[in-house]
Amino acid sequence: MTPPLLVLDTPALYYRSFHGLPDTIRSPHGRPVNAAKGLLDTISQLVARWGSRRIIAVMDADWRPDFRTALLPEYKAHRITDPARGTETPPDLEAQLPVIFDALDAFGIPIAEVPGTEADDVIASIVAQGGDEDIVVVSSDRDLIALLEPGRRVCVHRPRTGGRWETMALADLPAAYGVADGTAYRALAALRGDPSDGIPGVPGIGEKTAAKLVAGYGGLDAIVAAAQRGDKEHGLSPRRRENILAHADSVRAGEQVMEGLTDLAVSDFVAAAGGEPDTARIAELGGQWGLERTIARLLAALTGDDVEVRTTERVRETTEHVDEQGGRPAPNGLPTGWAADFCAFDLETTGVDPHSGRIVSAALVPFVRGDEGPARTWLVDPGVEIPEAAQRVHGISTERARADGEPTAVALPQIMDAVRALSASGTTLVGHNIVYDLTVLAAEAVRAGILPSPDALLTDLPPVLDTLVVDRQVDTYRRGPRTLGALAQHYGVSLEDAHDALADARAAGLIALALARSSPALAGTPAAALHDQQTVWKREQAASLQEFLRRKRPTAVVSGDWPLERLD
Repeated sequence: MTPPLLVLDTPALYYRSFHGLPDTIRSPHGRPVNAAKGLLDTISQLVARWGSRRIIAVMDADWRPDFRTALLPEYKAHRITDPARGTETPPDLEAQLPVIFDALDAFGIPIAEVPGTEADDVIASIVAQGGDEDIVVVSSDRDLIALLEPGRRVCVHRPRTGGRWETMALADLPAAYGVADGTAYRALAALRGDPSDGIPGVPGIGEKTAAKLVAGYGGLDAIVAAAQRGDKEHGLSPRRRENILAHADSVRAGEQVMEGLTDLAVSDFVAAAGGEPDTARIAELGGQWGLERTIARLLAALTGDDVEVRTTERVRETTEHVDEQGGRPAPNGLPTGWAADFCAFDLETTGVDPHSGRIVSAALVPFVRGDEGPARTWLVDPGVEIPEAAQRVHGISTERARADGEPTAVALPQIMDAVRALSASGTTLVGHNIVYDLTVLAAEAVRAGILPSPDALLTDLPPVLDTLVVDRQVDTYRRGPRTLGALAQHYGVSLEDAHDALADARAAGLIALALARSSPALAGTPAAALHDQQTVWKREQAASLQEFLRRKRPTAVVSGDWPLERLD
């Protein structure tokens, strides 16, 4: 299968990173680089997700084009932060744009912009002229859903709340918005309005009512005509008819404003996608801006090669590291002992019960001397329907798993072999609440006939570190939740795409490093001894929680099994 063309709404992605990551992420000379880091990390994830290095980074040459403000003067007017320059870009973000442009160019990712137009117009032209090309548009902008039209091989990949991503195709529009295609969606959006772009809409008409009107009458002209006739169908109450007629001109203008240009010259950008990275220049930029690990991740994703980097990009440290022999500071502040060489692991599944859950995705991320290495990831077709509740958590639909995933019979032995290889090398396996992931893995292996019994997995396991168990032990009385997201926030770890296997595994690994820094005794404990200690800690923690719960529910039971739950 030919990899799709990834078309990035780059401003939307770097704004998301700028506002989503802390401004304490800085270069060696103190300048914020959070937007640059977040954008490049997002591209790494997209390359891994879609298996494509054919990328176009689309930019705004003009974020408020004259032809749009002529139609609708209020278009994006509220976003202007500097009237003299007509810009919406915060200074700390504007200072990062040269870094972003330089990095994209060094990676061989063409930067696509056309004078006098927005990124939306360039994207719309690439899609309209795409022919038989499979295109993935990556953006948080809802307006780009209007690109989903019959005859186009396009989908829109959007970040959602909780770090999830959603992929929407033409077939998804009826269930998601109650309309048949992108043209109908644009009419819906014009009626609903979009305050973020200054598009007014019609007072008293929300998304559901707008969908009913568009589905019932067709386009805006037909809806206005129905209001003029005094129709009462499809939600046309007297007040709504009155408001539609009063705002008909502005709604039509809003619909025109949202329509992207389709005739721009974009063929050169498409031809340039998939260019070769300039490794020497990339290394120079990484050192200059303190983004070596971020750079290495993207270079490894694009080339498929392991990349060794000398890094000045450090996780902020609060305590000294210690070595495995008894608490002496490690040279250069680098982690030693179990923290010097481990792999972080995570699964996403079909449900919350580890006994019956099926693997949908998996990730294994190596950490060596504090640096993250190239990850191994799997997208798995579990052979069963993925419940909607699970899809809402990790964003992987049954259709996507079937189309792009490996069958369990292929992926599961690979995952098992990867875990077994860690045992042979003595590498510690890290995860958050990893008892769940390992129990799912054992149950799947038994169903597939790979293991004779769940307990047989224990003979294949390397030493295990569970960040949930360890955090509860080293900071017992800290209030608040102990979810992966809560721990990431507590330890200052970025977790943009929670419930994505790769993002969750990466976050668990960084939390493990933070735990090692925060506790010299923990860092100095040999991995095998630490594994044994956690079996005791988990049992004690479960007993304490069970005692607490039984004050209100006398029959409450909390399992103290670790690192596997018993499977009957």
